[in-house]
Amino acid sequence: MYAFDYKKVSSIAEATQHLNSDTRLLAGGQTLLAAMKLRLSSPSELIDLQNIPNLAGIKKEGGNYIIGAMTRHAEVASHAELRKDIPGLSYLASHIGDKQVRRMGTIGGSVANNDPSACYPSAVLALNATIITDQREIVADDYFQGVFTTALNANEIIKAIRFPIPQNSAYAKFVQPASRYAMVGVYVAKHNSGVRVAITGSINGVYRHSGLEAALNKEYSSEAVKAIAIDADNFSSDLHATAAYKAAIVIVQTKQAVIDSMA
Repeated sequence: MYAFDYKKVSSIAEATQHLNSDTRLLAGGQTLLAAMKLRLSSPSELIDLQNIPNLAGIKKEGGNYIIGAMTRHAEVASHAELRKDIPGLSYLASHIGDKQVRRMGTIGGSVANNDPSACYPSAVLALNATIITDQREIVADDYFQGVFTTALNANEIIKAIRFPIPQNSAYAKFVQPASRYAMVGVYVAKHNSGVRVAITGSINGVYRHSGLEAALNKEYSSEAVKAIAIDADNFSSDLHATAAYKAAIVIVQTKQAVIDSMA
């Protein structure tokens, strides 16, 4: 590790005053600190958001849940009302990393980072969530723009994420055993407006699969996706799995997510 300045702030306005091209926001640090240790990121200053009031917590408003950006994974996993209304989201949070990671990592940090193997982006995209920042609201379809890339401006801070309550939803994750990240993760959500399927881990960034969505809109069953072809050309092979294997796992995990959503 190298030398850097560390500052706790008590408001979003104070945080934005310190933001520049050489600073980073600290929302949990589960990815950022690891990247710094590997010298993949070298900010001159970390701005810690944990003391800003009202950035953490879960509340239900009508047909939506508002989850504060600094809400820990463990709270999303254990929130009784959320677990009843959107069980797929609570299940997803309960299977991120290990207990230590879930006690420190935050939903806002994960979504802001947009790691291509992270779990939360698939839930945000499949559940048609809205990212609420200190400047505007961004719908999920416009937010994710590629590996580690989002629609956030350089001086923009996530305040909360608004999740509509779906008819059914579930997340199925094929775990990479060393990191606990998703080798392939599939979030399926059935809304009044139709089914959304978001896939993470298998390609360079979370994405929706139109073929799986079309099949499930026609017939919402695990059997409906069996005949869908998953193109492995855009998948990456690594020491854990080939592109073809990952493509096959997408179908397996999609089927499982549909089954779990109806349980």
